[in-house]
Amino acid sequence: MSRYYIGFDCGTMGTKVAIYSEDSTLVAEAYRPHKIYYPKPGWAEMDPEQYYRVVTEGIKECTKKSKINPRDVRAISCSGILCGFVPIDDNWNPVGPYFPYLDTRSREEAKYVSENVEPLWEKENGNSIIGAFIPPMIMKWLLNNRMDIIKKTKKIVTGCHYVMGKLSGLKAKDAYIDWAHLSGWVLGFDGRKRDWSPRQLELLEIPIELLPKVKKPWDIIGSLTSKEAKETGLIEGIPLVAGAGDMQQSCVGSGIVDLGICSDVAGTASNFNITVDDFKKEITSKKIFMYAMDTMGDFYLAWSVIPGGGLSLRWFRDEVMKKKNDEDFYEEMDKMAEKVPIGSKYSLFLPFLQGRTNPVWSNASAGWLGLYASSDSASLWRSMLESIAFEYLTWMNILREVGVKPIKIVGQGGGSKGSIWNQIKADILNIPYLILKRSEQAVLGDALLAAYGVGDIKNFQKTAKEWAEVKKTFVPDQKNNSIYMKIYKQREKIINGPIKEAFDMLAELHKIDIPEKKK
Repeated sequence: MSRYYIGFDCGTMGTKVAIYSEDSTLVAEAYRPHKIYYPKPGWAEMDPEQYYRVVTEGIKECTKKSKINPRDVRAISCSGILCGFVPIDDNWNPVGPYFPYLDTRSREEAKYVSENVEPLWEKENGNSIIGAFIPPMIMKWLLNNRMDIIKKTKKIVTGCHYVMGKLSGLKAKDAYIDWAHLSGWVLGFDGRKRDWSPRQLELLEIPIELLPKVKKPWDIIGSLTSKEAKETGLIEGIPLVAGAGDMQQSCVGSGIVDLGICSDVAGTASNFNITVDDFKKEITSKKIFMYAMDTMGDFYLAWSVIPGGGLSLRWFRDEVMKKKNDEDFYEEMDKMAEKVPIGSKYSLFLPFLQGRTNPVWSNASAGWLGLYASSDSASLWRSMLESIAFEYLTWMNILREVGVKPIKIVGQGGGSKGSIWNQIKADILNIPYLILKRSEQAVLGDALLAAYGVGDIKNFQKTAKEWAEVKKTFVPDQKNNSIYMKIYKQREKIINGPIKEAFDMLAELHKIDIPEKKK
């Protein structure tokens, strides 16, 4: 008799569901896209029920396609967006939208905390960045502006945990957050204790009674109800394992369970992280990296993110080229961009569609510099790919300056499928860039966590390494690196010179009351 494990990853642009066998064979997978709403500049909201719907639909599709006996499913686990939450009432009903990390409405709250509150978090979890995208700032915005939502709220939960609560029939009193997802708060927790910090929450003026209890990622938090079993095609009583953040689970599914290895989550957000043994004051003082707790409690992840990094590519496809839902578009543009010289015909893209968070530039916005009549769609596309790598280089330089020596980078997420982008990153960062045989690691990590949670796997780290197989290594081209370093040097002068002031001036435009056109 075979044993199977279900994992689902609630991302930004979509949710993926997969069934794996005990030997890590992918049995079936399903994907559903998400809808994101942008009510105002800098705002972003999602329907929490959307998460539940796409997960149940995905599980049902996988169960049907796999033709496995539902009784052989041993456990279900999950991962999801690290920074974000949805407020719920006593009966686990949403009383507001899901607020993802793309939302930066809380700029004033972030500014106030940055300038007026004792930074206890720097000592307790190594973090010094206070951006409008992090959950505590959104919470403060709600407390300041939407008491109608706060009065109805009993707890706040992450997107994937909202789904887990629905699947297991939880009430608000049962609400939980695993310590990996807790990292997405950036502030408000003690990284060494892997729990909330009452003193930090007091300083932030966030009511602790609204926050869920912290669980270990492998804790069993409930079981599948009879109602949800019928919805998904499974059987009642399947254990539900708490889960962890998408960044951490992508690392697990990539076999990144040792120190000194970098990971590049090339998704909607462009997320770069490296495994470290402890918080480093030299890095914290730079106010570039954030620290996160890993899934198993063995080390920490120093991480930075471009909220609209990968989103830029989808935006270009959907809104600029008007090729929405054309899944061949990315590959076609990559082929065109391969014919463009490095440096994208002297054009630079600023990948800040949803602001810049590392460092925090709340008023940053996206745009191109250096366009001429010779610029075309292929050069614009390549400039977007290069822009992400240039941002990563700024971060990696900080690591190298303080003595942290990255060994290699493992590419993850949908963006790692593009060979040109992988080679660009290898050339600019001057480090080997590896891609694995499996392109989506988070759900694989979820399946592994599910198996571990019910005791079917004993050695988590050993199994993670065995499940991750390298497909190809992109080796840096030293000639290209030499040219890119000259471009990067000039780019840094531009970005750290007149551009930041221009961002602040552009933000003043948002204060002009301009009536919207009637639809």
